[in-house]
Amino acid sequence: MLRSILPTLRQPVRQQLARRTYASQPSYHQPSGYIFGEKPPPAGQKRVKEDWENLYYYGFFGGMILAGFVLVYKPDTSIQAWATTEAQRRLEESGEWEKIKYKPSGSEGSVGV
Repeated sequence: MLRSILPTLRQPVRQQLARRTYASQPSYHQPSGYIFGEKPPPAGQKRVKEDWENLYYYGFFGGMILAGFVLVYKPDTSIQAWATTEAQRRLEESGEWEKIKYKPSGSEGSVGV
């Protein structure tokens, strides 16, 4: 065991670092010109889907539709919405709501041209 360690201790640190590789040998894949490297099927034949594709499509787009419904119908929990309903309730209890409630005046306040 000691004999296997000694040669590495004798080498300079630079040689040890230069010799180390953290991955496999460098590789280069020549571009084929096809998307995802998949060749199109011959004329008259359909492409065969892989097993995971339908699950991905239904899961992804179904999840997006579900997220859309959740965002559209989520409850309004803002402080402004709560304060508006609370202020209206308190004004109705005190009886002042009828005094400040908007009532269209008809043609009395309109300016003629």
